[in-house]
Amino acid sequence: MAQDAIYTPNGGTPTLIRVVTRRADEITGFGDARLWSETTRIDLRVGEVLNPRPGDRIEIDGDAFLIQGEPVRDRERLVWTVDLRPT
Repeated sequence: MAQDAIYTPNGGTPTLIRVVTRRADEITGFGDARLWSETTRIDLRVGEVLNPRPGDRIEIDGDAFLIQGEPVRDRERLVWTVDLRPT
C-alpha cells in the first residue's frame, strides 16, 4: 500500500508525497553465473512529481535513497517507476 515519503529534487525544496514501495530480489545473468541482488523500486504519481531525475533524494520511513537510472512512466502516463539506491 501507499506510504508517505519526502521527495527532494537535487538542489530543490522537500515535498511530502505518497509512494508504493517494492523491494523485490532480482536475479541477473552474467555469463554462466547468476547474481542475486536486492532492489528498491517505487511508484509515484506524475501529479506529485512532474520530472524525477537521477540523483534526486527520496526518504521513506527515515531511510534515504537516491534515484538511479532514468525514471519510466506507465502507459497511461500517470505513474513513474523509479529505481533507488541507498545513500
